[in-house]
Amino acid sequence: MLKQLRSHVCGQWRAGTGAGQTLFNPATEEALATVSSAGIDVAAALDYARRRGGPALRAMTFAERGALLQAIAEAMQESRTELLELGMANGGNTRSDAKFDVDGAIGTLHAYAEVAAGLGARRMLVDGDGIQLGRSPRFHGQHVLVPRRGVAVHVNAFNFPAWNFAEKAAVALLAGMPVVSKPATSSAMLAHRVVELVVEQKLLPDGALSFLAGSPGEFLAQVGAQDVVAFTGSGETAARIRSLPNVVRHSVRVNVEADSLNAAVLGSDVQPVSGMFETFLRDVERDMTQKAGQKCTAIRRVLVPRSSMDEVKAALAELLAAVPVGDPALASTRMGPVATAAQRDEVRAGVGALLGEGAKVFEQPSLPAKGYFVGPTLIEARDGAGAVHEREVFGPVAVLIAYDEAPQEIVSRGNGGLVCSIYSDDLSFIEGVVADVAPHHGRIFLGHPKIELSPGPGTVLPQLVHGGPGRAGGGEELGGARGLTFYSQRVALEGSRPVIQKLLGGEG
Repeated sequence: MLKQLRSHVCGQWRAGTGAGQTLFNPATEEALATVSSAGIDVAAALDYARRRGGPALRAMTFAERGALLQAIAEAMQESRTELLELGMANGGNTRSDAKFDVDGAIGTLHAYAEVAAGLGARRMLVDGDGIQLGRSPRFHGQHVLVPRRGVAVHVNAFNFPAWNFAEKAAVALLAGMPVVSKPATSSAMLAHRVVELVVEQKLLPDGALSFLAGSPGEFLAQVGAQDVVAFTGSGETAARIRSLPNVVRHSVRVNVEADSLNAAVLGSDVQPVSGMFETFLRDVERDMTQKAGQKCTAIRRVLVPRSSMDEVKAALAELLAAVPVGDPALASTRMGPVATAAQRDEVRAGVGALLGEGAKVFEQPSLPAKGYFVGPTLIEARDGAGAVHEREVFGPVAVLIAYDEAPQEIVSRGNGGLVCSIYSDDLSFIEGVVADVAPHHGRIFLGHPKIELSPGPGTVLPQLVHGGPGRAGGGEELGGARGLTFYSQRVALEGSRPVIQKLLGGEG
């Protein structure tokens, strides 16, 4: 019998009505579970979170909220094997890719527990230094951050059900806002199990964490002025969220992480037989094949000096040919399927569009007959190609682009990205590229062979901001304590310095 995924709202597990949607194993096409949100009172769920979860969290200090995050991380660690298996079955992940997701979630929770410990026994964040406002030093000003009184609505993507949940929930809960988490339906089994662990072990105050399984319906039409929405997904869906009448009317805060045509730039100083060249190749191959290329930070555009193009093409084709693609349940498999049949069809259509302006360098020659498989595909764009700068193919696909000089001008055609990676030992080249691409990106990765155990550009670290302008959504999350600002109201306190200092526990 198929498992039925339920929503956890108003302090209870509740099943939706109707047939709902079926969840599958992307490698075998086996049906695994059903889910429906029909009949779930989302307005009541939001109200419950505001009335019960919000006050309970705000009554706690940062250190106490951090202890909650630590407890969730430990519960996930104890159930890690089960969570990995769910990631493999419902997400089509290899065991390594499932670890990338689950361990990334656990690591993020640990990181924010450490941030909380540093903030200590406070409930209000001091924002910057105090300011003398007049001739008298007693007339004082201080900016502070306080928790908003609404609910943090999190709409997460299909590709990282554990990590996407944790990176948003950790920051919101630490800031003192209750969370309503809505995972992508197709891969919801892993996120559902994480929330089950939290509920079973009573790790959070009542109402601090709610979970909506299935279609969002009119969910986002219920958010108000004190609520916030954090969304990860397509730019098209993000635009619809931002234009909802209630979002516009109430000036609801919306943070978006959307499409991103991330670029990797190989410097003209890099010789084909060198440590930097090998680092570049390794990072491109890993980003193309890890999670079957279904990462918002994956390298999509590979900029190469024209003089090095032949060597890069041959080397990458050789690396990709050595990647076994198949059922993630097999230990020999290094790359599994994409998440759904629709995703497979979208990737195929995207490859077709890119090939209209380029030539195929490599494509996996044989794939399993069953399952949602797409092989690693490397394309070389013709000079002047435009589709590569307009269309993100969310799968194991990358496009090689030759440059003669100023690769940063080509990178900037992507209209905003999450991360750009640069591989060079020429400091003047690095300075020029960084200066020009920085306004268009949230993060710049400077690859180097001497960085031990480098995570590569595709790994999001909780200590650094994640997001990007333009096409990437214009949002920003994580970044250590910086992430709390999205869930907080910045307020200027103005008055007697001693009073303000006492109010802030001696700070300011």
